[in-house]
Amino acid sequence: MESLNKFIIKKMELVREKLELPQGGKKLLLHSCCAPCSGEVMEAIIASGINFTIFFYNPNIHPRREYDIRKDENIRFAEKHQIPFIDADYDVDNWFERTKGMELEPERGIRCTMCFDMRFERTALYAFEHGFDIISSSLGISRWKNMEQINDCGIRAAGHYEGITYWTYNWRKKGGSSRMLEISKREEFYMQEYCGCAYSLRDTNKWRMQNGREKIRIGEKYYGQSDDIDK
Repeated sequence: MESLNKFIIKKMELVREKLELPQGGKKLLLHSCCAPCSGEVMEAIIASGINFTIFFYNPNIHPRREYDIRKDENIRFAEKHQIPFIDADYDVDNWFERTKGMELEPERGIRCTMCFDMRFERTALYAFEHGFDIISSSLGISRWKNMEQINDCGIRAAGHYEGITYWTYNWRKKGGSSRMLEISKREEFYMQEYCGCAYSLRDTNKWRMQNGREKIRIGEKYYGQSDDIDK
């Protein structure tokens, strides 16, 4: 009886909420930072029958090898579900130019606000130019991110264009964060061990060395193939 109850509970957890776009929206442009974060978001949106496209614009990701791995993993998952994927520019020089003076700022500080602003501004512009009325992002599902900070940046970017709304849905709720890890293991996604930018890599490696751990080795760890840690 106990095992039957566990099975019933598990089945109940898999029943997804029917999502609807805000403001009567018809077409969603979803900014994706990576496959692990967007996997659950994409599956939830697909289950609700929402028309959406993935927009990959992340010039913050460093080095280029890390960027390419994250992008390719996201493309692989989008193609599996036949979801359109927009591969935006990797204008990393522009990103470094905009971070000048913020190199020593802490995670979740003003440098991250600038980074979200930059990525969402490009997302909102593309949405406006290509007939999307709603934008959102997978960034908020990660427990390492400040959701209020992300939403503020998204709303601000959307506010520059008439008819564009930023969807502030909380992707973490109702088991979203847990399913994010389940999907990552199921798909054997590349396991990202730092936020993505050069300064995050620097600070993460500094912390690791101070705590007796080896530096991050890019391109080696995958969910389901080693000791799992979440992003």
